[in-house]
Amino acid sequence: MAPHPFTRQDLQDLSALLATAAKEQLMPRFQRLGQHQVREKTSGFDIVTEADEAMESWLGQAFAQRFAKATLIGEEAAGRNPALLDLIRTAELAFVLDPLDGTKNFASGIPLFGTMVAVVAHGEVMASAIHDPVTQSTAMAYAGAGAWMQTADGTVTPLRVAQAVALDKIEAIAGTNFLPEPTRSVVNRNLSRLMMSNWFRCSAHEYRLAAAGHMHVLFYNKLMPWDHAAGWLLHREAGGYSAHFDGTPYRPFDLTGGLLCAPTAESWREVRDALLEQHG
Repeated sequence: MAPHPFTRQDLQDLSALLATAAKEQLMPRFQRLGQHQVREKTSGFDIVTEADEAMESWLGQAFAQRFAKATLIGEEAAGRNPALLDLIRTAELAFVLDPLDGTKNFASGIPLFGTMVAVVAHGEVMASAIHDPVTQSTAMAYAGAGAWMQTADGTVTPLRVAQAVALDKIEAIAGTNFLPEPTRSVVNRNLSRLMMSNWFRCSAHEYRLAAAGHMHVLFYNKLMPWDHAAGWLLHREAGGYSAHFDGTPYRPFDLTGGLLCAPTAESWREVRDALLEQHG
């Protein structure tokens, strides 16, 4: 039998690199960025900072030394070379990296950002890590072995999604801003069927909250792999259920179709119908 391309110890090593990189590259720049260190990519919301680029560069070098056979697919590098996205399907081992998720929060001085890495082998997500530089904690998942939170002192706490509740008791994260019309208006209207909905501008923290059982539902439309592959596995390994809006399984190379995460398959169907169907 061929050796496993990525082990539990590899995941620990990867997570340690994330923590070191964040301490050296992100936190010294937090609340210290000048205007010349921030620029727009596609809009005033879609921005990149010196911190994003420094973090991706540092991790790229560190990963190359520790994981020489892995292909790095970073958000900033893929922005310059979109062909990198094609490697998610075929690479023997790939790291799909968001060096600074929640860049708008980071640039605004809000301590709600993180670094996300999904470990993908031949198109299958096999491990993930989501690091919060502020609390110095990392949420990790390993396919078939569960999900857990690890603090800087090594304390490990298993993660478990919330129990399913009635529709009017659901707390949700709903990123509706990327939905096309008229679906956007339909979903925004139907969100009133739930108890509460938010959007934190940071999928790293949104997935961590859902995997830890602090909210019930995640609803997304735009599916760039660095924003969702790591969190999708974390949520699944914490016991949750997810699928595209049409019910088909999510894959890390899927860029369309939306993504809905819920505690159970039954809860997923109830929420999907409540949010997406034209009622009345």
